[in-house]
Amino acid sequence: MSVTPQRPVACLFDAYGTLFDVTAAARHLKDEIGPSWEDLAETWRVRQVEYTWLRSLMDRYTDFRAITAEALDYALDATGQAPSTTLRDRLMGLYMTLDAYPEVPAVLAALRDRGIGTAILSNGSPDMLKAACDSAGLTDLLDAVLSVDAVGIFKPAAAAYDLGRAHFGTDPERVMFVSSNGWDVAGAASFGYRTVWVNRRGAPAERLPGCPVAELDSLDRLPDLLRDLTWRGSA
Repeated sequence: MSVTPQRPVACLFDAYGTLFDVTAAARHLKDEIGPSWEDLAETWRVRQVEYTWLRSLMDRYTDFRAITAEALDYALDATGQAPSTTLRDRLMGLYMTLDAYPEVPAVLAALRDRGIGTAILSNGSPDMLKAACDSAGLTDLLDAVLSVDAVGIFKPAAAAYDLGRAHFGTDPERVMFVSSNGWDVAGAASFGYRTVWVNRRGAPAERLPGCPVAELDSLDRLPDLLRDLTWRGSA
């Protein structure tokens, strides 16, 4: 059996922090939240991710919208915000329509122009992902929006990553997975995907199995990176 260079069939994207700016909801209300808005945004995000891991370990799955609300309640309390149903509801509403990073539409369009499939593979619940994609004008630039809700367990579980392989009907090695989260990159690489880490915040590398094939500070250079990488598979 010969081994020949191959190009990627598809590119899977994490949603939150990769395509969508998770700080946008708090930033839009920073005048009302006050100087602690950045602390609130950071605490909200950290607890949101941690709750997905903990619920997976406890076998207590609930959808990502519920987890996002629980994490927000913790963040509001932790940052000393006065109890306000109005502020909470507005923040949750804004999280449904987070701003996409400015380069995202052009990058997705460039990949599709080159014949590479594009999809989201996210912990987000289907209603959240649909609202965010529609609001940001990304829906027509994606071949699929895949939610772990279909398997009832969050990334980095292998069953969550397998949704992308199954959708495109190809080997994991023919798929590039892109995330801004180092732990997510490690999980996807351990599953068998090629991975790119979009390290927007200049974070240190995680000490976990599974390394990215490249590290970028934004998505701008992703189409050229995929063009230049040598992909190998059995033919």
